Amino acid sequence: MRLPLSFVALFLSVILLQLSSGALGPLDALSGFALHFSTAEIGMLGSAHFLGFFIGCWFAPRLMGSIGHSRAFAAFTAVGAIGLIGHMLILNPYAWALMRIASGLCIAGCYTVIEAWMQAEVTNETRGRAMGSYRVADMGASLVAQLLIGVLDPAHYVSYNLLALLCCAALLPLTLTTSKQPDTPAAPRLRPRLALDRSPLAAAGVIVAALSSASFRMVGPIYGQGVGLEVDQIAWFLAAFVLGGALSQYPVGWLADKFDRRLVLIWLSVAAILSCALTASLSNLPTIGIMLTATIFGLTTFPIFSVASAHAHDFADSSERVELSAALMFWYAVGAIAAPYVASLLMNAYGPPALFILIALGHAVLVVFGLFRMRARPSARPRTPYVYAPRTSFLIGRLMARARDRR
Repeated sequence: MRLPLSFVALFLSVILLQLSSGALGPLDALSGFALHFSTAEIGMLGSAHFLGFFIGCWFAPRLMGSIGHSRAFAAFTAVGAIGLIGHMLILNPYAWALMRIASGLCIAGCYTVIEAWMQAEVTNETRGRAMGSYRVADMGASLVAQLLIGVLDPAHYVSYNLLALLCCAALLPLTLTTSKQPDTPAAPRLRPRLALDRSPLAAAGVIVAALSSASFRMVGPIYGQGVGLEVDQIAWFLAAFVLGGALSQYPVGWLADKFDRRLVLIWLSVAAILSCALTASLSNLPTIGIMLTATIFGLTTFPIFSVASAHAHDFADSSERVELSAALMFWYAVGAIAAPYVASLLMNAYGPPALFILIALGHAVLVVFGLFRMRARPSARPRTPYVYAPRTSFLIGRLMARARDRR
């Protein structure tokens, strides 16, 4: 069965949003470096983005209920474009932090609208293809967005205007579609304790996933500068991380369905520790070696959120799927808000390798906690299928709920 035509518009909006937002984090890091912002100030920008993201996840369903999907999408896109254009008007890190809150608000709000629209349109026959296409569009655009850094001049108004144009262009496919706006879904209750009750290890896992991904994406370009990479090489460095994460999804999913998911989490963290130790200790690697370590880092850290999420859902029933997904997203946001700023402080004090030392310590804690939890209770039976879980909005759980209940 063919996918509804309205999905094409939604996926085009996703691609344009990812091209805009995915390039903004590394561009801000390189621009801040060029404008002599401190490393801590650059890390603050990444934390500000995820603060806006959290606010947007919470606020977007309520705004959709008040003004509808298309108007809410337009409002969030306008906020994001304003934040992008404003960068080169005020060259101040604290003003940029406010603009990054706006960009985070935009991304969370727009993804909430897109996923709510998809949930209303999807059927049992189209769900699998729709989610597969959605993941390809999201991750593919994220990969290309990293490569944009190689052609965007840091601290230049043209670069930010180009990203603002992409953000505004995301309005066109969704707002011009002739499909009728769906009814607004009820916002999930935000119960962070639900994740802790169902699986403390899963809550710890998504926090460590945030520590790895958010800090690497937001302050990784500063590490790249510190080890001598050129701007175009930094683009490939970040893309290698995303590519490694994409390549790992199927084999890790197979392992997570075949073996105890706690063991999979533990061994992924052990591999991540080894990857971080190699990167931090070998500062004179050739460029190809640095790219390889970034790919391995993505292979080992990117799937942790999905494995942790699957493990938590093993202990939940079908009525808790949406709220549990929202709770896990909450803990991811908490980790992502703190990680870039803490990483930047450590890099400022101890040099670029401190980024990977911090991430390795986080994974070491996860290994110890995972071994402890394995002694606390047996593995769940039966288990839910492994599902790649995008970190997009509190409503993503609605799209994946039926897939998790499939036996």
